[in-house]
Amino acid sequence: MPLAVVAIGGNSLVQAHQKGTITEQFENSATTMKSLADLLERGYNVVLTHGNGPQVGNILLRVEAAESQVYPLPLDICDADTEGGMGYMLQQVLHNELKARGKSRTVVTVVTQVLVGSDDPAFQKPTKPIGPFYTKEIADQKKQQGWTLVEDAGRGYRRVVPSPKPKDVIEIEAVRKLLAANMIPIAVGGGGVPVVEKNGHLQGIEAVIDKDLASALLANLLGAEVLIISTGVDAVQVNYRKPDAKTLTEVSRDELRKYLAEGQFPAGSMGPKVEAVLAFLDRGGKHAIITAPDKLLAAVEGKAGTHIR
Repeated sequence: MPLAVVAIGGNSLVQAHQKGTITEQFENSATTMKSLADLLERGYNVVLTHGNGPQVGNILLRVEAAESQVYPLPLDICDADTEGGMGYMLQQVLHNELKARGKSRTVVTVVTQVLVGSDDPAFQKPTKPIGPFYTKEIADQKKQQGWTLVEDAGRGYRRVVPSPKPKDVIEIEAVRKLLAANMIPIAVGGGGVPVVEKNGHLQGIEAVIDKDLASALLANLLGAEVLIISTGVDAVQVNYRKPDAKTLTEVSRDELRKYLAEGQFPAGSMGPKVEAVLAFLDRGGKHAIITAPDKLLAAVEGKAGTHIR
């Protein structure tokens, strides 16, 4: 069976108009898992990955609110918490969806460590915003604790952390064995828990790995036939939201790279997804798709999405 690595965004589980309650996240997960079940019925093996932006932000808010009563949690532990909690939610919903269709497959969450380089340039220039906004007074206190904060006009100060490039997936053999046993793994959730190697030992680090870049690396390590990145639109456009906007259905790697260099894909939206696709193809991947979560089956059948080869 062909193997697809499917990356879903943390924002697809928390809609913009919602509060983001657990009930809402379960309901949104059910919609996405129906599409994933369609893909499995089509004959694909699947490894599922997911973002965690809203969820890890909420954990950090709780940490801040309770810092006078309980010990704080470092960012790597927050990442691991979201991998476990969101993985539990997704594996339960997918299990129920498959069972309703008369299918029996075990879905397993792997709390995944992802190796990054301690010399990655990202550590010299933190850029990834996380957590709540602070007043200038509190921001000054946080800076004394070693945090890097940036001002967001009108909203206060916010912590930024490094976003290093993923180099390896520590639990890759576990994922391979789960696939070989006909199970469905959920891995590198939220980009995985970032770790560095020091004196032969792994050590968690305060950073956030882009989940699409981690998913692309995972797809390469597994030799996946296709990397599917789901997002809030059916397909990629150039000149987005302009009168001359054009939808890309089939595009080559070189064309996509040209559009990226022209600034067509902003860093805060489509840019990281396009960079992840290019990384996957540059390392030997053959086919990548960017589409909406409910278009997964239509996309693999060539009826939806942006296809990059």
